Parts: sequence; structure tokens; C-alpha cells
Amino acid sequence: MKRREFNRKLFRMAGAGVALGTLGNVVPTALTSSMPLGEGFVPSSDPRLKGAYRFSRGRWAYVHLEGTPSEIGFQHGYLLAPEIADAFKAVAFTNCRGTGKSKEFFRRAARENLWPKVYPEYQEEIQGIHQGLAARHVAMSLDDVIWLNAMEELSDYYVPWYDARHKVAEARPILSPGNCSAFVATGSWTKDHQIVIAHSCWTSYMHGERWNIIFDIAPEHGYRILMDGFPGVITSDDDFGINASGMMVTETTISQFHGWNPDGKPEFARSRKAMQYAASIDEYIQIMLDENNGGYANDWLLGDRKTGEIAQFELGLKAYRVWRAKEGYFVGSNFARDPKVIAEDTHFDPQDLSSSPNARRARWEQLMQQYKGRIDVSLGRQFLSDHYDTWQKKTEPNTRTLCGHGDLSSTGEKIWDWHPYDPSGAVTGKVTDSRMTGELAFVARRGHPCGGNFLAKPFLEAHPQYVWQKPLLRDMQAGPWTTFKAGERA
Repeated sequence: MKRREFNRKLFRMAGAGVALGTLGNVVPTALTSSMPLGEGFVPSSDPRLKGAYRFSRGRWAYVHLEGTPSEIGFQHGYLLAPEIADAFKAVAFTNCRGTGKSKEFFRRAARENLWPKVYPEYQEEIQGIHQGLAARHVAMSLDDVIWLNAMEELSDYYVPWYDARHKVAEARPILSPGNCSAFVATGSWTKDHQIVIAHSCWTSYMHGERWNIIFDIAPEHGYRILMDGFPGVITSDDDFGINASGMMVTETTISQFHGWNPDGKPEFARSRKAMQYAASIDEYIQIMLDENNGGYANDWLLGDRKTGEIAQFELGLKAYRVWRAKEGYFVGSNFARDPKVIAEDTHFDPQDLSSSPNARRARWEQLMQQYKGRIDVSLGRQFLSDHYDTWQKKTEPNTRTLCGHGDLSSTGEKIWDWHPYDPSGAVTGKVTDSRMTGELAFVARRGHPCGGNFLAKPFLEAHPQYVWQKPLLRDMQAGPWTTFKAGERA
């Protein structure tokens, strides 16, 4: 059987449930033997854990954190210790292999370049995570926790800047990521004339299978947050979240971005602050612009349920632009839109319709026009599951479809340096609307939004060029679309 045909058969079988893989919340035996997990697991009498809990649903780990920054951090590190240790192992592996840098390089960069610029509130929270990990006997340093939080901006933004500035002879060509599909719509475009927002996170399956946390954070100051996230990271990072002021937030990364401001504040700290403290689109933009370091550059799609207004905030380093509407929609698929941002901050070609960002942008436009006036949460889920390739003009799950499947693509994606059959693509889906946001709720699916599964063993047998991932690559099994709400329990 040809390799391409084998991949499609495997995808169909997995999606139908013929083969079941490793459960997404299971971690290596070496961790679970000394770190028991369970519904609401809180075996310690440490007063910092008061009010915190976790449970599993729909293949996600739901974690409630509350209190001061230090308490929130300790709860985070303690309750998610096995997941954090496992996730950091994958991040350290891919960051070092992709850049050619050592662990000590990343630890030093985190400590010397980023840590002094992190807001004091989030320094306390990150220190709390480190203390929570130590209480569970996880041997990660504070530098490791900072690095984990900066996993995107250090490897893909700081390293290219560092290599160019220091004229590193063996510097590797590093292309900033461009992974995610998203939209926000309002007014006559939606079924109830209120806001609908949706997002699918795209990344490597090695990382994506570990992108399994729903965070419910009730901070001492600012607004309560409900967001998806990665173990050990204080911000959503893929980014999808809502807060108690009615802000609805997501983004897609700007493809082929270049630039870094060594004097700026880390993106992970600014995005968390914006999620926690912004009560309007203006406030969100102001926080993100504050000493922007250029790390993890995104097109932010924003909504304010109080006003029904939506916005697209394209944040480069040298340039940025904001579009706003109370009637209309904005879509994201990793394309830059503003001519000034494109010219000054990217190498992106908006005319190449064969590239994933532009092909998916075309598909978004088709769907928005086709379903004008009917868009709701249910259709948002359908859109994120879409497999129509506008370049080939046919239905085929690959890197040009809204539900991305790099492992099924014979071409890969050159602008991200994804090779053929790269085990990367859409790894989560999330949707909410104004009504649900008022209740601090959204629906989410782990794994491919379409419901298809990725099975590591047969994939590696068919594609031995990726055998280097075998120690850490796991089955990515899709869960059901599941509703989550702030404050709920198992």
C-alpha cells in the first residue's frame, strides 16, 4: 500500500475508534509511581493548597487555582507536577534539537534576559510553581520553569536574534511558527447577533498531546480567567481564554516573523496580564504594547461581550495595526494582513495561495460568506473540523485545511520548515459565544477538532525519518466536545 494511502486509511480507522492509543492524561510510570494522581488529588495539608483542586473530563485535566500569586503558583506546580515534568522534557528536547543550543543556554537566557523583565506578580507565581514542584520532588530549577513559560519566544524569536547579533557561524535557519486557525464574528453574521469566537491550536503532536489543561484561575487581583493551557505555563500560550469582565481572546501566530527587542517584557507575561486585567479591547491592546519584546508575534482576535465589539490586533515589533467592528468578522490562519507589518516585520508572501496561511484564509472567507447570519457555537465546531483544501479544490486533510494534519501531508509546509508527513497539526479546538462567556464557560475538544486520532507506532513504522521522536511521541486520541465552566467540580 502506498504511504499516502496508508496514512489516510489509518486516519479513518483512528477516527472511527478502531484503534485506541495511550490515554492523554497518563504520564510515565517513573512519575506516577511517586506522584499519585486522581480526582481532586490534594494529599498535602499545606495551607497554600486551600481551595485548589483538579479533576479529569473529556480527556482534559481541569485545574482550579485561587488566591495570591504565590498561592496560585504553588497550587499549579503541586497539582500538575507529573504533567509539568513530562511537558518540560518534551519542550527541552525540541527546543535544544531545533536550535542546536544546550539546556544551559536556554536556562541562562531565561534567567538573564527574561526574568528581570517579568512583572513582580508573575515572578511570585512562577516561583510558586517551582516551590510546588519541589514539594512533589520534581527536580526542575527555577530557570527551567521560566524557560518552560518562554518556550515559544526563546526558541523561535530570541535564538535567531542572538545568532545574528553574535554572528554564530553554525546558526540554524529558524522560521517563526505559524500555527493556528481562528475566527471571531458579531452582529448580523452570527445567529443571535452576539459574539462567537473559536480557535484550534496547531503545534507538533509531541507538544500537542500534552496540551491538556483547562485552567480556572481566581486571582486575588484582577478578573477570574477560564482558559486552556500547557502544564507549568502561566498564560494560555496557544491562546484561548475568557475573563469575568467579558473579554474573549484568541490569536494566530504571524508566519515568517523576524525581530526581537532585548529590552522588552516577555510575551508570556504580557499576555497573562492582559487576560487577567483587561476589561476592554483598548486595555488589552495597551497591555500588549507595553514594552513589546516581539516574542511570539500574533494576530489577536478579541471580543468584548459587554459591547458586542470585536477586533483584530496585528502585533508586530516595528509595526502594528488594529481593526474593529460591531458588525462583521475577523479570521486568523497565521497570515499577516497589514502592509506595514508585512514589510517591516516579516518575510511573508500574501500572494502565495498554496501556502497554509493563505489557503486557510481563503477557506475562512468562504465559510463566513456561506454561513452569514447562522454562525453559532455549533458551526464554530464544524468550521474548526473542516478539511477542504482551497488550493487543490478538494476535501483532503492536510496542512492547508482548517483542521490541520501535517502527518497526512505529502508536501509539508515550507514556510514553517515542516517536512512531508510532519507529525504536527491541529491539537485542540475551543469555541464560545457571548452568552457562554457571561457564564465563564466554553466548549473544548482535545486532539484533532474533527475527532480523528493520531497513532504513533504505525505512523513511525510508515515514516521512519521521524523515529528520533519515538521516545516522546505518543498517541493523540481525540476526546469529545466538552463544556467547561469556571468553578465547577468533578
